[in-house]
Amino acid sequence: MDLDAAAWAALLLSLRVATVAMLCSLPLALWVAWILARKEFRGKGVLSALVHLPLVLPPVVTGYLLLLSFGRNAPMGRLLESFGIGLAFHWTGAVLAALIMSFPLMVRAMRLAIEAVDPRIEAAAATLGAPRISVFCRVTLPLIFPGILAGAVMGFAKAMGEFGATITFVANIPGQTQTLPSAIWTALQVPGGESRALTMAALAGLVALAAVLLSEALARRVARRIAGAR
Repeated sequence: MDLDAAAWAALLLSLRVATVAMLCSLPLALWVAWILARKEFRGKGVLSALVHLPLVLPPVVTGYLLLLSFGRNAPMGRLLESFGIGLAFHWTGAVLAALIMSFPLMVRAMRLAIEAVDPRIEAAAATLGAPRISVFCRVTLPLIFPGILAGAVMGFAKAMGEFGATITFVANIPGQTQTLPSAIWTALQVPGGESRALTMAALAGLVALAAVLLSEALARRVARRIAGAR
């Protein structure tokens, strides 16, 4: 593909942002999914609504709220800046925006996987004297691993394609905060940039397809391993 240095930089930044966002949110998403699937408590509906709020809010609103909360003039932003952690107009802010926008999809996929596991299986393992953490790691986790993979891939794909919240929070600075969707949008604003935008869009599609195929291959491998252990 005939892409200039700026386009390759945008692709590499998108891969970096999506990977870091997915890895950072994975443990928290799994924990929240387990709570929503296995626990009953007052305020569960509120927690579920808050988790899924980024799906129904316009992404620009989410980005604006991030700017108000973590901008350089916001108290939290100034506090983080004092520790050398910059978010607004920095690639780490793009990670935060991508994490928030992809988090509901990850939680949803993992929650469905956990709810599909019969609690009696976990209870049977517990009656044999296995600690709760051991039951989760040795019984529940292998059974829900395909769901975890699905959530991770969905989170990665969403983070790769995130645009509205990202451009509102960290702007569109080439080489610093310009991700692939922002680069595509920029190309479409320039007369004659349609072919460049189309090439970058095709590249984004190939990356997403590769992620899905890898997830499917890993899920089949895990399923065969689980079936062989029975």
